Amino acid sequence: MIKHINQHKNHITALSAILIAIGLLFGLQGNAEIKSAALIIATIIASIPIFIKAFQALRMKAFSIELLVTIAVIGALFIGEYTESAIVTFLFLFGDYLEVRTLQKTRSALKELVDMAPQEALVIRGDGNMVTIPVEEVEKGDRVIIRSGGKVPVDGSIISGQASLNEAAITGESVPAAKKVDDKVFSGTIVDNGYIEIIAEKVGDDTTFAKIIELVEEAQETKSKTEKFLDKFSNYYTPAVALLSILVYIVTRDLHIAITFLVVACPGALVIGAPVSNVAGIGNGARNGVLVKGGEVMDKFAKVDTLVFDKTGTLTKGKPEVTDIKIFNGQEEDELLGWVAQAETISEHHLGQTIVKEAKKRKLVLAVDQVNGEVIKGNGIRAYVDGHKLAIGNRKLMDTENINLPIEAADYALHREKEGNTAIFSAVDGTIAGIFSIADQIREDAPRAIAELRKNGIKKIVMLTGDNVHTAELVANELGLDEFHAELLPENKVEYVKKLRSEGHVVAMAGDGINDAPAIATADIGLAMGEGGTDVSMETADVVLMADKLMQLSHAYSLSKATIRNMKQNTYFAVAIVFVLLAGVLMGSVHLASGMFIHEASVLIVILNAMRLIRFNRKSEKEEIELEPVHARM
Repeated sequence: MIKHINQHKNHITALSAILIAIGLLFGLQGNAEIKSAALIIATIIASIPIFIKAFQALRMKAFSIELLVTIAVIGALFIGEYTESAIVTFLFLFGDYLEVRTLQKTRSALKELVDMAPQEALVIRGDGNMVTIPVEEVEKGDRVIIRSGGKVPVDGSIISGQASLNEAAITGESVPAAKKVDDKVFSGTIVDNGYIEIIAEKVGDDTTFAKIIELVEEAQETKSKTEKFLDKFSNYYTPAVALLSILVYIVTRDLHIAITFLVVACPGALVIGAPVSNVAGIGNGARNGVLVKGGEVMDKFAKVDTLVFDKTGTLTKGKPEVTDIKIFNGQEEDELLGWVAQAETISEHHLGQTIVKEAKKRKLVLAVDQVNGEVIKGNGIRAYVDGHKLAIGNRKLMDTENINLPIEAADYALHREKEGNTAIFSAVDGTIAGIFSIADQIREDAPRAIAELRKNGIKKIVMLTGDNVHTAELVANELGLDEFHAELLPENKVEYVKKLRSEGHVVAMAGDGINDAPAIATADIGLAMGEGGTDVSMETADVVLMADKLMQLSHAYSLSKATIRNMKQNTYFAVAIVFVLLAGVLMGSVHLASGMFIHEASVLIVILNAMRLIRFNRKSEKEEIELEPVHARM
């Protein structure tokens, strides 16, 4: 019965409006009896869903807004104010309808994400036949075909074909990305043009797209500090209003004023103002490829004054290349490259993977199953390949392994580092065999993003890196950073973040979410970057930037400030309206129907104000800070 009534609440609202109109028309014609009857019926019909919610709240030992309206309506009927009782109940239901509609709009980003979810997949089964199956039935290892205009149903790697993909559902970036064999693709992205065949690697709830939807759903349900405070406040405020209305009646002996006081003091706008801002802000972030994990994160992020960056993959593109291989003992270059690349297959470090990529580019065969070694965290790796003992890494590793660096090798490494390269030392059987020079590039949007972050309130920007001091200095100078610290281990980064926090700074740490996970977890706000988002980054970070764009970080920071500012605007406005209305009641200028109208209008205004966040962007094109793009290799 209750469910049935709630389902037809809109019809009840419409019927109530019709009955009120009929009653007022008969009243104009002087037929008071029919007018009263129509208004009483309108009041009773519209009161049913309100009374039900009030009763449900009482069973939960809670004083709800519906309870205040119920008391007010019963009082209005008791004193014969049928017009006001009918209009109050109608306005309350109509206001509820507008709230639901506008709240749905604030959640539009999540709805858009859900609507983007693929429903079917074209799969090649064992017998070679192509079959279309529901996406839930796709299994790991399945070969999936996606043609032009189709949605990618699962996460996987391309095994044949090439295509241009719209990855806006994942990264927030509408510019299509070119994809070829061995590239990763993600569920929810769309093939603009081309044809690809992929191997399914993550399916169902394990896909990046499914995790994004789950994170956004959870985030929109997570309350900010303001919301938590207002929840506690309303638990005391609502019964206090009921007591105050009794006090008003005792003082004035006017039941009409006491009932009006009860209605206009309802904290509707106050209760809904903060949650709707939170939902709209998080929704805006999701649409722009920024996952903010809840209202509390948004609140803390807005207070950040110090930003700490990792270098590789954060300030730089994270797509390093081998620029030179220097041989010292007459060994064949490809032979050394093959050994080193084979050893580096045990490591997930981006520099090691760059060497593996170079070997594959030269079509060298890597016998992965013949590698026996270990990763020396922050320094490199030690491994046995083809009967040889290899040590591959930085100077610290060479010192640890007691490997002597010839003057020629030391000078060459220093020269390459001063030119912006990372020097990777390779020793075979205790002797330096070669040095690999690896270079990365500063992101084109880094200068502009950093300038915007400073403009929006970041006071200190620091870079922490495990790279050599010369390369770090070049990047820091190019970007105008306040500080940089080089040749750090992961634990050193954690110590530095702790030091900043102990000095009173509110610190955000931005990294790739893998090597920097400890520092990200230590900071007040952890930010992880990376297209598609790694599992580690999604779990560790408070804010995940889904595209490899630093401007997303700038957007996330300005969005957090705008969201908290919006919450405060709504809260202050709601409090001000309550005071104005209460003063109007006591002065006799605000009556029951007009008070309810203003109350519902204030609720709608705070929702509409919050909805501005859906369209929030950093700034217009004309206001963008123009800075020279950086092309220098770092």
